[in-house]
Amino acid sequence: MLRHSAALGALIGGIAIVSYAKSQPVLAKERGNGAVDSLRDRMAAVNWTVPPRLVQEALLRGTSPASPLDLLVVGGGATGCGVALDAAARGLRVGLVERDDFASGTSSRSTKLIHGGVRYLEKAVFQLDYKQLNLVFHALDERAQLIQNAPHLCHSLPTMTPCYQWWEIPYYWAGLKLYDIVAGRQMLHLSRYHSAKESFEFFPTLAKTAGDGKTLKGTVVYYDGQMDDARVNVSLACTAALAGAAVLNHAEATAIIKDESTGQVVGARVRDNLSGRDFDVHAKVVVNAGGPFVDELRRFADKESKPMIAPSSGVHVVLPDYYSPESMGLIVPKTKDGRVVFMLPWLGRTVAGTTDSISPITMLPEPKEEEIQFILDAISDYVCVKVRRSDVMSAWSGIRPLASDPSANGDTSSISRDHVICVEPHGMVTITGGKWTTYRSMAQDAVDAAIKSGNLSPTNGCVTRDLPLIGGEGYDPSCFAIIAQQYVRMKRTYGGKIIPGAMDTAAAKHLASAYGGMAHRVALIAQNEGLGKRLAHGYPYLEAEVAYCARNEYCESAVDFIARRSRLAFLDTDAANQALPRVIEILAEEHKWDKHRKKLEISKAKAFLETFKSSKNAQFFDGKHKMVR
Repeated sequence: MLRHSAALGALIGGIAIVSYAKSQPVLAKERGNGAVDSLRDRMAAVNWTVPPRLVQEALLRGTSPASPLDLLVVGGGATGCGVALDAAARGLRVGLVERDDFASGTSSRSTKLIHGGVRYLEKAVFQLDYKQLNLVFHALDERAQLIQNAPHLCHSLPTMTPCYQWWEIPYYWAGLKLYDIVAGRQMLHLSRYHSAKESFEFFPTLAKTAGDGKTLKGTVVYYDGQMDDARVNVSLACTAALAGAAVLNHAEATAIIKDESTGQVVGARVRDNLSGRDFDVHAKVVVNAGGPFVDELRRFADKESKPMIAPSSGVHVVLPDYYSPESMGLIVPKTKDGRVVFMLPWLGRTVAGTTDSISPITMLPEPKEEEIQFILDAISDYVCVKVRRSDVMSAWSGIRPLASDPSANGDTSSISRDHVICVEPHGMVTITGGKWTTYRSMAQDAVDAAIKSGNLSPTNGCVTRDLPLIGGEGYDPSCFAIIAQQYVRMKRTYGGKIIPGAMDTAAAKHLASAYGGMAHRVALIAQNEGLGKRLAHGYPYLEAEVAYCARNEYCESAVDFIARRSRLAFLDTDAANQALPRVIEILAEEHKWDKHRKKLEISKAKAFLETFKSSKNAQFFDGKHKMVR
């Protein structure tokens, strides 16, 4: 026991020393980095545009064995797009293909948190595990960088931990204060204790008595980050394109190309899923960033490859805003059955979750009814309002790719919460595992491995640490007020007449938070092209966003917009259904779709929305709104 206490003291002392060093002032970063400055200049230009999709496809088609890309990235999630951006910013010739849309898989179905891993810290202390401690240091550092580089899409969020037993107050208070210390200068805000009375003022729907009959003694509030995950991912893809990468969504790698003499992977056969055309893309190195699907591509290259992925499914449900305050989350670290449950405000609604269970790997995972009910039952113990299945506005399942090292002989202890990079004997580089918070450093490690494996020659080192994403450059938190003052929403009536409407605060705040420094472009479309009408009752999404995303964010389908450019599908599937006809109408005009394509889009979008398992929202079944069913 004495040795254990001494070791624990040494660990905590080490945490304090390292945190002190991290908290000291650092010298200003060197200015004049050509790659960063050039990209910043392009973002600041008044009329910049990302290369059109046809141009991106032509760049990929133009590769050959004699003129290959340096890197071909397969997978357009956070990690894949992060790899493309990192490599392009280093001056490498880069391509990326994604068989569906950017963020269409795990990266749009996260908990929306940018967290340092407070549970890893608990393990580090009680298991005296320095590896877990390093994970926390690393994640907290990356959390700060992500919020810095995409400030319009990321923000801090206070989260309340209720204490229904007296001993929980000092336990959680000490643990979360240690979390503050570990964060050092990257700390968002100090954690704090609130009495039961104060807690009800901050969180009015918090239960005074938990499900087991114990009364609330107080709460401890700590801070982590929150984001709009899909829009961060789309911004990564567009920033990579602006940096020179040829990124192509709805383009599937269907086979691996190998050099006949050496057996090395030198490219991929790609099918454009929009046109049905096949073409070869040649590259010195292929980076496999397929998330849960990395084993599929690895088997294309080697049928005997051992699996890396242990898929885990996490289910989340979206509830009305009255379940939680606008700016305070709730997390119960240990429920009656030992699981974690949370409720977090997100984009005007409440996200609750989560389950963690073994899952098959599928393109469109669906939440099971028993998983939805488990979440509802779990949160009902901690809120004073009746939790109803009919309140579920949307529910989704995401597959987390827990990774193991394929060389570890199947040992389950090798399954990692950190990322894994595997350089195959045939030269393909696979990156998987990890978490959203650390996508940037994961990408950096993958590009470093690819440079070494392919003997590539970048013009500079990694610059993504301080590289803003599109929308982050020039963003100011007060810019919504300027948008509200300077623009009007010109709306087309059912009779075809254009009438002016106010750019109200809700719409202006939404544009600023979704598009950052680019918000004025969307506002200008709303004003000058008569696209200022809202797409769905009760939501700030404007028609102008559909046109903007089609022109500037590679929005190629109705699902691309309702699920990832906007978040209507995730927030409220009935609202997304209401918006669908107008979304398709605008996209058809932008992309020149015929009647057959429009019918196909409706069919695909309806099938997609069925996977979200919502209850019908009464406000859209009052006879006043056109629905697509």
